[in-house]
Amino acid sequence: MAKGTRVRSTSPPDGGWGWMIVAGCFLVTICTRAVTRCISIFFVEFQSYFTQDYAQTAWIHSIVDCVTMLCGLGFALCYSPAIAMVGKYFSRRKALAYGIAMSGSGIGTFILAPVVQLLIEQFSWRGALLILGGFVLNLCVCGALMRPITLKEDQTTPEQNHVCRTEKQDFKRVSLCSTWTKKWGQTCLCCSLQQEYSFLLMSDFVVLAISVLFMAYGCSPLFVYLVPYALSVGVSHQQAAFLMSILGVIDIVGNITFGWLTDRRCLKNYQYVCYLFAVGLDGLCYLCLPMLQSLPLLVPFSCTFGYFDGAYVTLIPVVTAEIVGTTSLSSALGVVYFLHAVPYLVSPPIAGWLVDTTGSYTAAFLLCGFSMIFSSVLLGFARLVKKMKKTQLRFLAKESDPKLQLWTNGSVAYSVARELDHKDEQSVALALSVTTPHDQWP
Repeated sequence: MAKGTRVRSTSPPDGGWGWMIVAGCFLVTICTRAVTRCISIFFVEFQSYFTQDYAQTAWIHSIVDCVTMLCGLGFALCYSPAIAMVGKYFSRRKALAYGIAMSGSGIGTFILAPVVQLLIEQFSWRGALLILGGFVLNLCVCGALMRPITLKEDQTTPEQNHVCRTEKQDFKRVSLCSTWTKKWGQTCLCCSLQQEYSFLLMSDFVVLAISVLFMAYGCSPLFVYLVPYALSVGVSHQQAAFLMSILGVIDIVGNITFGWLTDRRCLKNYQYVCYLFAVGLDGLCYLCLPMLQSLPLLVPFSCTFGYFDGAYVTLIPVVTAEIVGTTSLSSALGVVYFLHAVPYLVSPPIAGWLVDTTGSYTAAFLLCGFSMIFSSVLLGFARLVKKMKKTQLRFLAKESDPKLQLWTNGSVAYSVARELDHKDEQSVALALSVTTPHDQWP
């Protein structure tokens, strides 16, 4: 993150320097996700050079994705913070901002896929990787664009300030080496951690986390095995790289158009449903892939899968923010992307083992497809159960007292019975003033 003056704002500006944050995140996704996807083009080169099977070779790609999502090394140090910064600067146009920012993955794939194939042909896979490494150094420029912002909701509550002030006063009265020093530090740390990671106890976030595990398992193998699968059905190397380019450019369309559409008033309240819809359709595309064994059939697949892949990638931060809020968005996104790590690590080798064992890609693709469909069904079922519970609470409230109406939002309920009583008293007073002569007033 760039050092400098911290911007203070009561609410997300939805513009201004926020567009520079979007531009920085756009470049970050090009240098991270697009470069990672292009490792699929190196797959055949690695396999032939090291004389290894599919399962062993797949570890190269899976380890890169895993370390990125673990948030401790490499690409993770810039990928997760850049995405979280976009959520800090945008509220009303958040889906559109994320659509533009995340489209860097598609644009980068579209441009880099044929370029990487040419670099391999000209400089071998070693030279191509060296050139890509130099290109990735542009991440330093992206970091210079990131300017921290402090929102009103990021401020500590009066109760927390009171606790911290009280503990600090106690701290000043005692020696630096006393046991009160540890107590004060532990109290402030526990308060901070409890507030920042309280979303881990939310049922909606737990369901989202479980669905992300299955979704990530299904998504990762395609970017490893699309090129090898295309080569196995008779597609040339350049045409296979062209499929990755198509996947990338349609990914851009999915990022931007789906983000813009879900920001419209008619779909603003259905972003959660749009997310699970996109994940489910990607799973259906997987199920059809084993039947597509020529370039004219693989091109429509790349278009369809690429569009809905870009769609749900755009909505992951939006759906997460809807559940946990912008205050805990950075930590929640860190957890969500951390959960991607394990599926990204094991799914390509498992798919490679299935290919080695069965001699075809069918079992691997079917398993990935059903995994993504299950992720979508799980989210839909959870949302349906939540709506049924809300309906039941409203029905019970009306049955118990017609005058008492309850609106439930999580654990908070608002009562209007007192307001209704106040209106009744005003009506009676008005009626008395009309019917009673002035000389009879008390």
